[in-house]
Amino acid sequence: MSNWVVDNLENSLDTWNDKMSEIWTLVTQSPKEFKGGSIWNVMVNINGAVQAIGYALLVLFFLVGMIKTCGSFTEVKKPEHALKLFVRFALAKGVITHGLELMLALFNIVQGVVSTIITSAGFDKANRTVLPEEIKMAVEDCGFLESIPLWAVTLIGSLFITILSFVMILTVYGRFFRLYLYTAIAPIPLSSFAGEPTQNIGKSFLKSYSAVCLEGAIIVLSCIIFSLFASSPPTVPDGDDVAAVTMVWMYVGELIFNMLVLVGTVKMSDRVVREMMGL
Repeated sequence: MSNWVVDNLENSLDTWNDKMSEIWTLVTQSPKEFKGGSIWNVMVNINGAVQAIGYALLVLFFLVGMIKTCGSFTEVKKPEHALKLFVRFALAKGVITHGLELMLALFNIVQGVVSTIITSAGFDKANRTVLPEEIKMAVEDCGFLESIPLWAVTLIGSLFITILSFVMILTVYGRFFRLYLYTAIAPIPLSSFAGEPTQNIGKSFLKSYSAVCLEGAIIVLSCIIFSLFASSPPTVPDGDDVAAVTMVWMYVGELIFNMLVLVGTVKMSDRVVREMMGL
């Protein structure tokens, strides 16, 4: 029975380590490469189809902006006003046409930041969390009756670790999905740059997209900090008078606390970015 306790804890830690490795791969991967690029190709096709709607809105926003910013038709005839309107229209059209390249450029800049963080920290992958030998020995030395309380501790700890690992990976997948959503629908909000009264829509869109990209840097930093915590495993009490169930309980409690901090930071990465950048 004691071996079952050890195996259960190790299986839950393996699940956690697998999800950490998957997160590391996702954050350092481009949407163009994810799942072989099949999802990206569909989003690019949708982006191209939505461009037609973006061009129609471009004209609409341009006319609305021209009406609101010019007091009369006479002002439009002035060369400086006409040139200003023409330049705005041309730039807005260029943003829609080359919006995908612009968004990829922003993403690549952030990925450069992520790569710099990883290189500076000296990490090529997330450190694995392993069960200390002291815990294994204490559990294996327990008799049948002594191991019964360990079942409850192990079940609770394993359940929490498994749930936290899935909550964290779902958050990272959610970021990837948002990147695809922004890519597909980009021409519509970008068309708002054609009019001065509506340009804030486009600015908000680009700010939000940049924030989603920057979430990757926050997630990587969080994983690095946790890996450094994991390299110094939770405290295991010494002494023959310490019961095995107490050792396991203290170890699992401290481990889950560290995991909760990491999962909370990953889930709040969007809020952290917005607070940092004032978005």
